[in-house]
Amino acid sequence: MSRVLPPVAYESLQQYVEAGGGLGLRAARSISPDTVIDELVASGLRGRGGAGFPTGTKWMTVRSFASPLLDTTVVVNAAEGEPGSFKDRSIIRANPYAVLEGALIAAHAMDSRTVVVGTKLAFATEVARLWSAIAELETAGWLGAVVFNVVEGPSEYLLGEETALLEVIDGRPPFPRIAPPFRRGVVEVVATQADAESGSGLSADVKMAGTDDGSLAPPVLVNNVETMANVPAIIALGARWFRSVGTEKSPGTVVCTVTGAVQHPGVHEVPMGTTLGEVIELAGGVLPGRTAWAALGGVSSAIVTSDQFDTGLAYESMAAIGTSLGSAGFMVVADDVAPLSLAAGVSRFLAVESCGQCSHCKEDGGDISDLLGAMAAGQGGASDLAAVAVLLGTVGEGARCGLAEQQHVVVGSILQKFESKIRATMSGDAPSPGVHLVAELVDMTDDGVVLDESFAAKQPDWSHDRVDSGVSPVDALVDHRQTR
Repeated sequence: MSRVLPPVAYESLQQYVEAGGGLGLRAARSISPDTVIDELVASGLRGRGGAGFPTGTKWMTVRSFASPLLDTTVVVNAAEGEPGSFKDRSIIRANPYAVLEGALIAAHAMDSRTVVVGTKLAFATEVARLWSAIAELETAGWLGAVVFNVVEGPSEYLLGEETALLEVIDGRPPFPRIAPPFRRGVVEVVATQADAESGSGLSADVKMAGTDDGSLAPPVLVNNVETMANVPAIIALGARWFRSVGTEKSPGTVVCTVTGAVQHPGVHEVPMGTTLGEVIELAGGVLPGRTAWAALGGVSSAIVTSDQFDTGLAYESMAAIGTSLGSAGFMVVADDVAPLSLAAGVSRFLAVESCGQCSHCKEDGGDISDLLGAMAAGQGGASDLAAVAVLLGTVGEGARCGLAEQQHVVVGSILQKFESKIRATMSGDAPSPGVHLVAELVDMTDDGVVLDESFAAKQPDWSHDRVDSGVSPVDALVDHRQTR
């Protein structure tokens, strides 16, 4: 099924129009913003960035917080970085027009004149595709008074967290904010230096809009690539059409990435409710001679065991088995990877990518990673496993974003579901498995996937130095800014 991911990439805006593109924007501009939002609410579209929050409700909330003086900004989150996910980049490569048309509809609904696509400097192919498509839309007269920009941020995992993305758009490092985007957007009323000296104690020293400081900063609407790509057809064809596939609580399609121990890693668009096992079969099934024991949905969702592969890819179905759909990127894990090795790899990824704003996240997360890494190397014992269990209970204390909780959820699920195998691995009866590399995807081609193998040398201070400095990224970057 193809709604947002065509089987053959559109080579031009004309091809997109011939396939029905542009009808959603034309329809949206002929009706009121509230009517557009009502149709989105009726469609039941849920954010495809991971949380699954109702898109129409989000748009309605952002519109209700509009500033009387400043423009609301529409942001497309194209900073895909969840390990095992390549669906947003696939959509941009094949169909950037739907993403940009969705953003233009959002701009109409928000009375906005500014759209920013936030992505990564490393995504050169996608950045070029976006700018080319924007130029085509401008030539065709689609933009009107709306100005587009593409902001290229660093490669850090946290860039995908929407408040960290807004920090980068504002010209700062990718450190998550406390203030939610619907209350504070990308336009800063106070100068950056004044913010740095404000002593607010909040993420990036940014005060929340609506507080006693009299700030009238506008909100921002942030949706990810796949979410935006669904909007045009909903407005053109209606909520009932959108709900014609999927489930009652999870209507529409979902774009899935399948990698790991499968014959043909790839990206597939399927009706929501399609089982994980069916999607694995679309990827050619498990490699011959291998036995899959689980699938890891990035580093944000509890692990799915092989006996749960008949679960439908819908928010409610995944929640029923104690996990979440996340970005629908599944790494199939077979018997050549030990559960302890996988747990150590997930924990290391999260510990390295933690920014250090929250001490428990960085310190406890680092301790968890060190302990699991030592155990995977054949060192440590039952007391270390018990120590990890204690740290998993404290790592999320005081956290301002979800990364710390991911240690608890993902690593905890592996340790809980495969405790006996992990203890057997630690008994010394088999060779030490080492730490399995869990990292982001650099590219996906017909020849297979390209994993970011450089991550194996990345340090917790975000450098690739031989020795970690011991300084958290937030402290290192703040010190650098103060000494410039």
